[in-house]
Amino acid sequence: MRFFNILSTAVLAFTTVASTAAQACPVNLDFTKRYLASDESVRLCDAYAGKVLLMVNTASYCGFTPQFKGLEALYEKYSERGFVVLGFPSNDFFQDPRSEEKVREFCDLSYSVKFPMFEKSRVAKRKAEPLFQALGNEAGQFPKWNFHKYLLDRDGKIVGSFGSTVTPDNVDLVKKIESLL
Repeated sequence: MRFFNILSTAVLAFTTVASTAAQACPVNLDFTKRYLASDESVRLCDAYAGKVLLMVNTASYCGFTPQFKGLEALYEKYSERGFVVLGFPSNDFFQDPRSEEKVREFCDLSYSVKFPMFEKSRVAKRKAEPLFQALGNEAGQFPKWNFHKYLLDRDGKIVGSFGSTVTPDNVDLVKKIESLL
């Protein structure tokens, strides 16, 4: 009987720890993504929980592509304060090279992108992958074009959804980021 009580206590303690750990990961970050043109993957929660995030679907050959420069500037300016831009190339709107290596090369050579970039992702509502389904559902808005931005607070909740025409230096976007830091 004593063994059963000890075993029950251990199982209960493990279940409580596992449950707490699962709750600690915000639903919008509970995804594993592969870094762009890499074999290395990361669970977004493990790498970015507790940070202010700007998640952006990107494209290499689009009228909004120059926003890479502004996104990189935001990342450089605020990264030490816990802000991260996460880029997700998408060919949903047919403006990205097929090869991830070519996307990576374009970002490096054309815009010196240092913020994390991930594998190509489906973002449009009709075929959005689970991460963008979660973001789109919570925001009530899915990307209709490249460079749609979701701003997440340190708890992983969406506090802003910005269409493609909202540039990274937009006063309202910058004020919202600064208010979260």
